[in-house]
Amino acid sequence: MEPGHKSTKVTKPNSRNTRALVLFGRSAMATLAVASGGLGFIAGIQASSTSYNPHAYATGAGTLFAATCAVIAFLLARRRKDKAERRKLEMRLEELADRNWELREAEERARSLLEAQGDLIVRRDTQGRVTYANNVYCALAGASRETLLGQPATLPVLEQGAIEILADGTRVHDQKIAAGDKTRWIAWREVAVRGEDGSEVQSVGRDVTGRVEAERGFANARDAAQAANDAKSRFLAMVSHEIRTPLNGLLGMADLLLDTPLTPEQLTYAKAAKTSGETLLSLIQEVLDFSKIEAGKLDLDPQPFALVPLIEEAVELMAVRAQAKDIEIASFVDDRLPAMFIGDAARLRQVLLNLIGNAIKFTEQGGVAVIAEPDDDRDGLRLIVRDSGIGLRPEDQARIFEDFEQADGSSTRQFGGTGLGLAISKRLVERMAGSIGVDSRPGEGATFDVTLPLRAATDDGRAGFGAPDLTGQNVLIVTSAEIEASLLERRLNGWGAWARIARSEAEAGALFAERHWHTLLVDFPLARPIIDNNGLATPADQRRLVLIRPGDRHELPALKAAGFTGYLVKPIRSASLAARLTAHNAFEQALVDSVDEINRNALDATSAGDTGAKADGLAVLVAEDNEINALLIRALLDRLGHRPTVVGDGHTAVDAWQAARAKNAPFDLVLMDVQMPGLDGLEAARRIRDLEAAADGPPTRIMALTANAYSEDRAACLSAGMDGLLVKPLDRERLREVLEAAAGRATLAA
Repeated sequence: MEPGHKSTKVTKPNSRNTRALVLFGRSAMATLAVASGGLGFIAGIQASSTSYNPHAYATGAGTLFAATCAVIAFLLARRRKDKAERRKLEMRLEELADRNWELREAEERARSLLEAQGDLIVRRDTQGRVTYANNVYCALAGASRETLLGQPATLPVLEQGAIEILADGTRVHDQKIAAGDKTRWIAWREVAVRGEDGSEVQSVGRDVTGRVEAERGFANARDAAQAANDAKSRFLAMVSHEIRTPLNGLLGMADLLLDTPLTPEQLTYAKAAKTSGETLLSLIQEVLDFSKIEAGKLDLDPQPFALVPLIEEAVELMAVRAQAKDIEIASFVDDRLPAMFIGDAARLRQVLLNLIGNAIKFTEQGGVAVIAEPDDDRDGLRLIVRDSGIGLRPEDQARIFEDFEQADGSSTRQFGGTGLGLAISKRLVERMAGSIGVDSRPGEGATFDVTLPLRAATDDGRAGFGAPDLTGQNVLIVTSAEIEASLLERRLNGWGAWARIARSEAEAGALFAERHWHTLLVDFPLARPIIDNNGLATPADQRRLVLIRPGDRHELPALKAAGFTGYLVKPIRSASLAARLTAHNAFEQALVDSVDEINRNALDATSAGDTGAKADGLAVLVAEDNEINALLIRALLDRLGHRPTVVGDGHTAVDAWQAARAKNAPFDLVLMDVQMPGLDGLEAARRIRDLEAAADGPPTRIMALTANAYSEDRAACLSAGMDGLLVKPLDRERLREVLEAAAGRATLAA
């Protein structure tokens, strides 16, 4: 029988004949009953009897006839009802037969489908015995279905994965199964189902051996890549140390050489050597920073910091490079910004230095402006670095933020560098949840825009100054430097002053007569012509400030004699400007202080060759295995008036420290190189701290000397008991701070 086919009832000829005979018999019986009743009625009429009542007889016969007809009608109705019920039952039986057939067909199709599946399917009862297993499971188990039915469902499990229970109660887990001479990974999904004898567990397993092997292959490849990356990081750290060590000697010796009397030619060569060394140092730092970012080891250290000093210090640091190219550099911080922010000041400074350095490199005329404003869109900080350099083509503006990319990548490119500065800046900004972009046109300079969602912090006094109220003050700015003048004017107007700019001697002369100027700010190149042609015969209460570069300080005595009452060093700090504009009767003292400072610097330069130790100098133990670096540090300490003792390894350093303590002449400071043969600086510091603890003596300040300045290196030094670290190449000012802190004249942050 085909699917969907319905069976049809067939009426046989003998069945129809039987029903016809029954009907004929019943009709004959009714006819005979009627005839016999009629004959009886006639016979009764003709009979002579006194008791015979034909009317009664007729009534009885009629009643009998009616009863007979009623019985016959009832039997006929009952027969029709039985016949209808029989037909319904026959139809129901036929439907059930068809339904059973369809169920058998569906069961057969389901069984065929299950058997055709590539997945393993097995059912188990509550005792764990197999109630069903498809062919794939039987093949994996290596047994027939008849053998498996009723037996515990066991496959040789070599490795069991973690079991996870989903929200719908499904259990999911992986198993490594032994299948003959091979092993297979099966991903099982187990769910409770209802079986013939109660609840059962149906397990569907899929062979995921390929996936697992691929994942493990990927994991092995990832581990190998991570190991290679770690090896690269270790290699770079080692190379960094090895490069920085001789570079420290190179730059240090160049500094010492520049402190000695030199001919102009020798001075040029010494400065060139130092500049080349500093360039090499910056390139090394860029490569190391990029490697650290690539390795995912860039960690931010959010701390409260003062915004104005951070920006102005970065600008001051880069001012030497800008002034060497005879271009301007100036900064402006909007007074609407909070004085303190919470963020990683070191990383923000690094971004600023990269952007400013990049701007200076590509600017030959004009200058660089660094502006900090509120970011109205993101309620944070917006930093703008604008230059008047060569500009960028539209197709280069996105590419310059990629690794090792520069706007000009040809073999004839004019500007050097690794192409990592902007890429590092972009990653640092994005790591701080900010964004960076550039707007530029060829020949019209470039504007780099950085937005950072930094939170304001409570002012702890490090902001440095409060904005003064200059309402009613007239300030004339006399300078041809457009960038510096515009930022000065913007700052003074923000403080309430009425500021004007005179860009030439003639314009300044015309403005002198217009009104009473409470303050004159005169750039040094225009100071001489203004003095010679116009003089400074102005009211006594007028402030007359000259704007000079650090290299022009020797001109201050002449400027004082010409009538200037004070000076400001470019790039101008906001705090210095505020102090000069709000001070009363302190102009002469400011200039005297500056002249005294010049004289002291000249005296220091004259006596730079004197290596004799001062009587109040510190006893300093220097542990340094590199002879050139040891010579450099000894020379620096001698020049600063201290008494160095130099040793070449950690063991000797510990012995020297103990010997000095035994003689009751302990060292005031220990400068400990981290990497030394035999006993490194970290272990030597630990031993010194252990000896101090055992002797219950006062601790000695120990500073690490290292070429690695990562946060983990700092943490390792501090955990070893050191008080801080000095990074190679050694910075003379930083060394001076360390020495002053050891002498108790200053405090020093680790």
